[in-house]
Amino acid sequence: MKKVVAEPLKDIDFSQARRGAVMPTALGKTKLSIRVDTAVVDWFRNQVELAGGGNYQTLINDALVAYIQQRAMLDAVRQVVREELADLTASPRRAT
Repeated sequence: MKKVVAEPLKDIDFSQARRGAVMPTALGKTKLSIRVDTAVVDWFRNQVELAGGGNYQTLINDALVAYIQQRAMLDAVRQVVREELADLTASPRRAT
């Protein structure tokens, strides 16, 4: 069996060190930790693999953004339909 020799202790000066993330977070991004079903993460990882590479976290983010935009569009359409229906019911009907 090969013996492993530990490195000698080095005198490292941490007086100028700062705490925090090694890499700064991009503007407009927030780092968080959430619990997601394993099947969901596996599906997104598989999609990235099928696409030939990428980042599954970016894919999850894109899916969430698309969902928000879809909901906003549906809300806008519902509002327009409500306003149009209100206009139709408020105006008197003419006999034909």
